[in-house]
Amino acid sequence: MPATTKDVARAAQVSVATVSRYLNGRRVTDENRARIEEAIERLGFRINPIAKTLRTNRSMTVAVLVPSLANIFSMSIIESIERYLDEYDYSIIVCNSNDDIEREKTKLQFAKDKCVDGVIVMPVGHSGKHIAEILRDVPVVLIDRIVKDINADAVVVDNTNAVYNAVEQLIIKGHRRIAMIAGPQHIYTARERLEGYNRVMRDYGLPVEDDLVLYGDYRSGTGYSLMRQLIERSERPSAVFVSNYEMTIGAVACLNELGIEIPQELSVIGFDHLELSNLVKPPLAMIAQPRDEIGRKAAEILLRRMNGDRTNFPSLVRLKTQFIPGLSIAEHTSR
Repeated sequence: MPATTKDVARAAQVSVATVSRYLNGRRVTDENRARIEEAIERLGFRINPIAKTLRTNRSMTVAVLVPSLANIFSMSIIESIERYLDEYDYSIIVCNSNDDIEREKTKLQFAKDKCVDGVIVMPVGHSGKHIAEILRDVPVVLIDRIVKDINADAVVVDNTNAVYNAVEQLIIKGHRRIAMIAGPQHIYTARERLEGYNRVMRDYGLPVEDDLVLYGDYRSGTGYSLMRQLIERSERPSAVFVSNYEMTIGAVACLNELGIEIPQELSVIGFDHLELSNLVKPPLAMIAQPRDEIGRKAAEILLRRMNGDRTNFPSLVRLKTQFIPGLSIAEHTSR
């Protein structure tokens, strides 16, 4: 039969109330703490998480909801969140919305039913009414994307200026026909990245040609097919900016298959994954996101909210990216 708090109290020669204070994180004397911990280890005592949740109104769990578990960007952020919350004895429940708004609603309800203490979510839609419903019960922090219809804390990166600065490097090198493989425009990050491209082209007096901006779904297969469309046109672009990691993988695979040399025949800039830069020959110019910092900042804010700190709510943290020059940008002489 499992050991109880009474058994621990008897073995430690302290009161049940003292054991209860210790288990709930309240102060006990060093001597009593040592006795209790020795008794817990000797008896193999385990806290009943359901009973503790009912007693303290805390489950010590946080739900993390992302669009895809196959996405390296998402998994890196999840790892960072877990690493930070581990220090405060929180566990995480990871959920996958599969880029589907209805599935996102279902998973958020699942998290609520599990009595989580907080939620970190990378939303898939442009409306957050269903997230606002959860926010009435527990703190919610958005990551990577902002949605309307909701006042919530958020941690994002400065996508617009990141793309502006990257595409500007192509313009400085003499490129004028610069294509963009953009993301789905119902997603906040995709819209911001497209705005960065449009803005730098306008600032340099370059036309934004409809046939040079193609829209994908952030998947590698789409990156492959859209790059092929650009290459097979009678008038190719001299440079292409690809707006996320998976589509960058597909785009580079297409160029390799077609024998298109980077950067001699086509200059390329990718987004999101620094490690990819060194795996591709030549190393790609990349926009690298601070994935570890995104996860850590989101966890920091959520922990404060779970502890009742409402300072600066809602808080928007916008992190800077890093441009990695690589060797995939060539000078373009026909200006």
